[in-house]
Amino acid sequence: MMVSSLNLKAAVIAGLVPTILAAATNTSTTTTAPGTAVPTLTISTAVASPSAPLGATLPSQAPLPPTQGWCIGQIFCAGSLLQTVNIAQVYTDPKTFVDKPTSKTSQQVLADFSNFNLSTVTEGQIVNFVDNDFLGEGLELEAATLTNFNPTPAFLNNVTDPLLNAFAQTVNDYWTQLARNTNQSALCNEYPGGSCESSLIPLNHTFVIPGGRFREQYYWDSYWIIQGLIQSELYDTVNATLQNFMDEIEGFGFIPNGGRIYYLNRSQPPLFIHMVYDYVNVTGDTSILQRALPLAEVELAWWANNRTIEVTSPYTNQTYMMAHYAVNNTAPRPESYLTDYLTVYDPTLSTPLTDNQAAELYSELASGAETGWDYSSRFEAIPQLGNPGLRSLNVKNHIPTCLNSILYKANILLAELYGTSNATASSTHLQVAAGIRAGILDLLWDPAKLAFYDFNLTSNARNDIFTAATFYPVWNGIIPDEVLASQSNAFGYFAAVNLVMNKYNGSVPVTFVDWTGLQWDAPNSWPPHQYIIMQALRAIPSNLTTNGLPTPSSDQSTYDLVPAGQLDFTEAQLPGQPFLVAEANANATATGPAADINKLNGTVVNGGNATAGEGWRDTLQREMANRYYTSVLCSWHATGGSIPGLLPQLPANELNVTGSIGNTGNMYEKFSNLNVDSSGYGGEYTVQAGFGWTNGVLLWVASTYGEQLVAPQCPPVIVTATNNTSSTSAAVGLQASSGAVITAVVTAFMASWIFL
Repeated sequence: MMVSSLNLKAAVIAGLVPTILAAATNTSTTTTAPGTAVPTLTISTAVASPSAPLGATLPSQAPLPPTQGWCIGQIFCAGSLLQTVNIAQVYTDPKTFVDKPTSKTSQQVLADFSNFNLSTVTEGQIVNFVDNDFLGEGLELEAATLTNFNPTPAFLNNVTDPLLNAFAQTVNDYWTQLARNTNQSALCNEYPGGSCESSLIPLNHTFVIPGGRFREQYYWDSYWIIQGLIQSELYDTVNATLQNFMDEIEGFGFIPNGGRIYYLNRSQPPLFIHMVYDYVNVTGDTSILQRALPLAEVELAWWANNRTIEVTSPYTNQTYMMAHYAVNNTAPRPESYLTDYLTVYDPTLSTPLTDNQAAELYSELASGAETGWDYSSRFEAIPQLGNPGLRSLNVKNHIPTCLNSILYKANILLAELYGTSNATASSTHLQVAAGIRAGILDLLWDPAKLAFYDFNLTSNARNDIFTAATFYPVWNGIIPDEVLASQSNAFGYFAAVNLVMNKYNGSVPVTFVDWTGLQWDAPNSWPPHQYIIMQALRAIPSNLTTNGLPTPSSDQSTYDLVPAGQLDFTEAQLPGQPFLVAEANANATATGPAADINKLNGTVVNGGNATAGEGWRDTLQREMANRYYTSVLCSWHATGGSIPGLLPQLPANELNVTGSIGNTGNMYEKFSNLNVDSSGYGGEYTVQAGFGWTNGVLLWVASTYGEQLVAPQCPPVIVTATNNTSSTSAAVGLQASSGAVITAVVTAFMASWIFL
């Protein structure tokens, strides 16, 4: 059984408060009786919370950006109305406003807005305008009943631990809370002559949303949602999701980022063909291919025509057709209007941006959102904290490892789906895939460092920053010859994973850059990346995985096993693993064997149990699977989650620390690799709960590694250090406490949040 307080060698935490800051803007709740598929969705509206007094005049505005030809309408697209409402900061999250359907016709809303004198309009007038002319956000969606929902799918038989089995069953039930249909009764008639106006792209079939502010269907999220739905045997829902995507390809020629009109200028990582393949492979339902194959061609053509360029290698002088993210956009993103506006018109800027510079930055911000990694030091020319770093975004001039790996596999899978039914098409896609593969290995692979790095068109060279994207090629079937050459090299490619398991408390972070405050940087770790790394490990041939994990010399840490230069950090430069010593927040030893504070005999803390004869690949999979399960379950428990008879809810004084009184557990979109009790943090919006891809990966892990999963040891939410600080190891004893220590640590943790 899970316990809330143990003396652990590495029960050390970065902060004590999993962030529950979304409560003020959480605008819908879904409740479902356990083990049923009949949800009830309650839609409410966010309460206006302007930062200035209602009688205050709005600040002066910058000139309006150009009209965006791709965006439909004058209300939810860049223009005077959208900019003014955002300048008023009516809601803490700019997405709230653009998800509100109007309560009047477009013409009436625009007429009401035209009555304002923008030089004298007040906060209160804008608040009243929004209250009078707009309805609740998300009103166009309704809860959906899942066809053939099974509360006890077969994969649960794989999970032998009673607590972890019960938790997987709980997560399986969460699909019923995230399933949506378009609410036909709340739809507006066709623009511009309808009775109201909405930003929603109506979908014809049931879908599963990520959760929180992400209240509509999203593109790349759905890949990991589908991985979970497959384990849950919800094949009809998978089919419905794919039908929605095919409707969008037919309507728009591509799959937008998400189900809103303000996403119509960008896509997301193109995983549609991967999803179709997985569905057909599991169900045997080839009937979907009659529609899917032609539309898969349309999507690939969109990426080839709009996002593919010719690149000549400085290493071999060979030329390749490679993809990049590049969005045609010259205005703030509607769903993040104020955020982008303030990035461009930052009052601390000594020299304002020119109109051309502003337009280019807006394009980079939208391109960064298309990557799915919005945002990361990975694409910054000069990684810095806050707006200075974002103003150096250089997304369009990168050839991303992840995107090209996905497109390579998409062509391979499409060729396989054709089989012998269309030999010409199959051969064409294999040729395209071969070209992409050659470009990836030439431009992106560093054989000395044993890692993939994005190619930077500005410098005409590979970048040095190590990111989780390095694992995408092997996940998608591109294994370099150097990796295949020896067990030592194969391990070297994954050596950073081994370092994380030993040095840090959580799962693998997206980067080791921890000073930008961006959500796709350290210390955040993301569910899709844990899945991708475990799948990459599974792709390594078994003849390269028979040896056990290598061990560093007695005076070194696992950092010494990482190929030279791979991380582009010295050991001392890596982010520290904080813990409490002598009633103060401190970091574990930075270098040497004591830095591996989670190391145990044959395993790591919260890494499961070692087995005799276990090869290094299987060890890393076991440790990653257990560590991911730990992060999800412990943060859920810390925010009010409980399982009758197995896991009691935390007492009120501890739930009060995490802001979780009355809560029943949050499934977060991202996690801290420093604290398994906590969500991740940073970025331009508060951490979201729900959460589609988190649930999907958890269920895949349960199904795939169920027999190897061991109930985790979650650090206590309220702790203080004991006086056991004389040990030469990093072990600390943690016990329940309260008072000044907790206040200090909570304050420090909350101060670490950066909202951009």
